Amino acid sequence: QVQLVESGGGLVQPGGSLRLSCAASGSFFSINDMGWYRQTPGKQRELVAVNRRDGSTNYSDSVKGRFTISRDNAKNTVYLQMNSLKPEDTAVYYCNGKIRRTSFYVTLYDYWGQGTQVTVSS
Repeated sequence: QVQLVESGGGLVQPGGSLRLSCAASGSFFSINDMGWYRQTPGKQRELVAVNRRDGSTNYSDSVKGRFTISRDNAKNTVYLQMNSLKPEDTAVYYCNGKIRRTSFYVTLYDYWGQGTQVTVSS
């Protein structure tokens, strides 16, 4: 059973910073992409940032220059450093991992964390 567990959300004032963490645990062969998505009520979940297995990264235009995604493969953990936060960053943030379960099959499976609330407000 694979689990992704997030931590680090909370309430912060505009212009402040937060760091989210997501650790993968359980039995699996390897993790390819790890990323962060966010969702607000009535809207679809959107990609915030992704860190690929080769170390390359992608960001949504709305967070470029403010957020940084990083990864510790030894700990199976991905981080999202969020700086210069704005009220429009308020959302539930979800961690995603594309995980290969065994060495026999190359199929990647999507796993999601439970979500962590980030609220940016004065």
